[in-house]
Amino acid sequence: MGKGLDLLPATFEDFRRRAERRLPRFLFDYIDGGSGAEVTLARNTADWETVKLNQKVLRDASKLDTSVDLFGRRLAMPVVLAPIGMGGMTRRRGEVQAKRAADRAGIAFCLSTVGICPMDEVGEVSDQPFWFQLYMLKDRGIVQEILDRALANGVETLAFTIDLAVLGTRYRDIRNGMMGGLGLWGRLRSGPIDYALHARWAWDVGINGKPHGFGNLARYVKQSSNPRDYLHWTGSQFDPSVTWADIEWLRKVWPGKLVLKGVLDVEDARQSVAIGADGMVVSNHGGRQLDGVASTATMLPRIADAVGSETTLLVDGGIRTGQDLVRALALGAKAVMIGRPWVLSVAAGGEAGLTRYLALMKQDMRTALGLTGVSRAAGITGDVLLRD
Repeated sequence: MGKGLDLLPATFEDFRRRAERRLPRFLFDYIDGGSGAEVTLARNTADWETVKLNQKVLRDASKLDTSVDLFGRRLAMPVVLAPIGMGGMTRRRGEVQAKRAADRAGIAFCLSTVGICPMDEVGEVSDQPFWFQLYMLKDRGIVQEILDRALANGVETLAFTIDLAVLGTRYRDIRNGMMGGLGLWGRLRSGPIDYALHARWAWDVGINGKPHGFGNLARYVKQSSNPRDYLHWTGSQFDPSVTWADIEWLRKVWPGKLVLKGVLDVEDARQSVAIGADGMVVSNHGGRQLDGVASTATMLPRIADAVGSETTLLVDGGIRTGQDLVRALALGAKAVMIGRPWVLSVAAGGEAGLTRYLALMKQDMRTALGLTGVSRAAGITGDVLLRD
């Protein structure tokens, strides 16, 4: 045990280190890694740090409000927990723990199509609505059934991922014996040895966290006995032929809010608005798809200039602190999505770990508001940034 683990975690990196010690190597690398040489993964974080805040003093900071309105719901801070495939493998029924922490923090949670916990299990946590993330499957009848179940479970906002036509080449997953980023567990190079070295995880999740399948797809994978069956099925069902015409169909059949996740191009942003999406997430899939593309901090202001007045913009990728939240709102976003921060916090400390991380992020945001002369998150403009 390193000395750092005896201290209370205070930063993303603190939670990350704890998660790395607790998780099997293949699972930590799957969450932590990116595609290719991980250039975009690094840019995502580094480029937020280059966005300078403009400190202003002797403004009344006695009443600071981090809340925002997003799609008709008041959030205590502008954060949505992003959809994470297999996120529930980090702790026992991990998505359920994340939903509880999100409810406590007054923010939104988005469940992945390939999450471990099914939407009805997540929906039982509380009467607070959650988001659902969809991948387009070849069988549109199954897609319609999934959408109907989402509505029945109180989902009001659908996030449709549009940047997964092909899987990014993720070298960490290749080294660990995983295939295409989702993995074929039976071919992992670490296997039982890695489990033995991470006995707490093996007991908590491996033994007591079952079932380990993709809960939202369980009814479609017949005679499934292990994750490989789900992975084979999803690999055969993910539809790489999706075009804007399919988004038009989705817009017609989904009556709630529709958010397109994975926009990184101005023309694509304009098309998203034209097709009737209610919002979009400026995203490069956390640096997990095409390595070498621009960071989201770089593209957000360009897309905001083009369509920000016509739609609701969110952004993800590399956001780690409350200061990053202020930066994102100043560059044109209405809210952010965080992926690795929530899932690694859950891995490190379960629901309590994520609750702590979100509290730290909120306090960071209050500090940034108070020292940039803005009392309300809803009042953030580009004026809080220092322009070179």
